Amino acid sequence: MTENQNTEWKESWRDEYLKWICGFANAQGGKIYIGTDDKGNVIGVQDSKKLLEDIPNKVRDILGIIVDVNLLFQEDKDYIEICVNPSSYPVNYKGEYHYRSGSTKQLLRGAALTEFLLSKTGYKWDAVPVDGVTVDDLDKESFDIFRREALRSGRMTEEDLNMSNEQLLDNLGLLEHGKLKRAAILLFHRNPEKWVTGAYIKIGYFGEGSDLRYQDEIHGSLFIQADRVIELIYLKYMKAMISYDNVTRIETYPLPKAAVREAVYNAIIHSNYAALVPIQIRIHEDAVYISNDCVFPVGWTVETLMERHRSQPYNPNIANGFFRAGYVETWGRGIEKICEACKKHGVPMPEYTLHLEDIMVKFTPLGHQDILKDQNVLINVLINDPLEKEVLSAIEENSHITQAQLSIKLNRSDRQIRRVLKELREKGIIERIGSRKSGQWIVK
Repeated sequence: MTENQNTEWKESWRDEYLKWICGFANAQGGKIYIGTDDKGNVIGVQDSKKLLEDIPNKVRDILGIIVDVNLLFQEDKDYIEICVNPSSYPVNYKGEYHYRSGSTKQLLRGAALTEFLLSKTGYKWDAVPVDGVTVDDLDKESFDIFRREALRSGRMTEEDLNMSNEQLLDNLGLLEHGKLKRAAILLFHRNPEKWVTGAYIKIGYFGEGSDLRYQDEIHGSLFIQADRVIELIYLKYMKAMISYDNVTRIETYPLPKAAVREAVYNAIIHSNYAALVPIQIRIHEDAVYISNDCVFPVGWTVETLMERHRSQPYNPNIANGFFRAGYVETWGRGIEKICEACKKHGVPMPEYTLHLEDIMVKFTPLGHQDILKDQNVLINVLINDPLEKEVLSAIEENSHITQAQLSIKLNRSDRQIRRVLKELREKGIIERIGSRKSGQWIVK
């Protein structure tokens, strides 16, 4: 029998094993056997009667908890069983907090320690009140987005939303004794990174290996990020296969938008923002990866995710805000919906990889090479003017280039450049986002 989450084998007693008892008490509890080898075979222990007195006293005096210590026998050999119950409050060993995870003992530090202490006190990280910020400091656009989406989804009525921002926050449970919770800052502040570094989304398009071609960062409140991220991904980072049904233009993307949207929203809701690491979306020709730091419920695995499971959000206040806005459900069906969308679209099921402190989902487009080939053929058919090809090449090289800069770069008149840009837009090949000076081109 091997060591596991709840069992530890030790050949003899050492006082340092109080750290292991501390780890069990802070986790799910467990048993330590003294007088066994690392496979659980009994080899016996000396001074067993003395240990029966010493161990309970040391545990009580140093850790402040009570454990059961039993003397067992096998083939005339004595060995000790120490039974540790899970503690409802944090247990420390000389100021150190240890935690049993799998078959290992971990010393908790930094964000992991903060999360552990909060969980033991019944607080969630996103529910902690924040000093020095008021309702008046929050962002009007973020409230507008929430009200618009909550009304459109039917999760809240117009009467529910016809109240002051402070009343709305109170109804959403985002105020604690008149102070804004962290969730309120993240959901509605224009610059939540002032309090939570890393509360933004990074998107990058990669060529071969680690070759980063171009990238974007989406900052602002979580509602602003949610409102903009999917549109940016599908306008700038994915190429659609274009077909026609009579005169109707049909764009088919390599991945279903519903699946990607659900995965991104899941990352926003469940991200461990205390780790100060942004959500990362890596887009390759043959795969899309979405990853975020997370703290998984104890005992959950990738298999748990893929099966039907109850909703257990890491950030319940943030999750409730997204639910009220109509972005997500609260039944733990997010991954089930992603799989259904992928199946309907004809692409492989998503692949989840769970690491110690983060989770990553991989989407694999079906026939991406064929889509790219068809797209290139279509572009060659639609573009038969050499100047159009020059303009398109310049835009692909610098998406922020202006009409005046194109005129200088290609040594053509403003009128010629303006005509070509208009034709490329009408053919659906390019689109302009933002103003003339600070906006950018999207090659569709």
